[in-house]
Amino acid sequence: MPRRDRPAGGIDLHTHSSVSDGTQEPAELVAEAALAGLAGIALTDHDSTAGWDAARDAARAHGIVLLPGMELSTREQFASVHVLGYLVDPRNEALVAETARIREGRRTRAEAIVEAIAHDYALTWDDVLEQATEGATIGRPHIADALVARGHVPTRSDAFAGILHWRSGYARPHYAPDPLTGVRLIRAAGGVPVLAHPGTRGDGDVIAPKRLRQLVDAGLFGLEIDHPENHEPNKRALRELAARFDLAITGSSDYHGTGKANRLGEHLTSPEVVERILDEATGTEPVLPG
Repeated sequence: MPRRDRPAGGIDLHTHSSVSDGTQEPAELVAEAALAGLAGIALTDHDSTAGWDAARDAARAHGIVLLPGMELSTREQFASVHVLGYLVDPRNEALVAETARIREGRRTRAEAIVEAIAHDYALTWDDVLEQATEGATIGRPHIADALVARGHVPTRSDAFAGILHWRSGYARPHYAPDPLTGVRLIRAAGGVPVLAHPGTRGDGDVIAPKRLRQLVDAGLFGLEIDHPENHEPNKRALRELAARFDLAITGSSDYHGTGKANRLGEHLTSPEVVERILDEATGTEPVLPG
């Protein structure tokens, strides 16, 4: 895919808008990135590309780089694993079908969680819908916001630490493909896959080399190591794995607006790695200033 200019400056490769569980509209998110002086961002809403057009218009207006992408939900046995997919073709039939199935699974799971919580707390499905924009990928963050609105917890973080913690008994699973399928789907759609925040569980809990080899063979491009929620010991282990398997290292904030403490641009990806993503992608065009 030919490029006019190499992006200058680091780019935050993981952000969310109100299309999934962020608190800002896509255009507002892009405007904030420009105000913060960032060279650019990737918009990576959960299992959705619905915010791309508004984000593109805003990126052109503000003169910053935009990599349209998504954060694809996958599951490894009982563990949730997310794969970032940059510059996928939003019309790819297999990806469209799979993300629709995942979003429906997320919604069904959310309804089941609300039904369970409602036995012990005043909470309705309408409360949750009031926290989401029309067409948004409904998920646990919207339940958390509804719990805050109802006065059951002070913040979204408190909801996840308490009522929405898996130990509370309200957790329910949702459908998601396995990570290997996720990587293959992204590559088949012309995108570039990166394993999202792979070091957020306990110290020493990182992906097994044998499994990582399978993902690399399927087309995995990189590991999101510079992420605010990755444990420091895990970052060291992941850097060793990245070197061993010749994987790119990305950095990002996983920004959700006021939905998380993560600060926009607190970790960035180097222009050289971004350029490699641009060179490998064939699914859709980025927005590049100039």
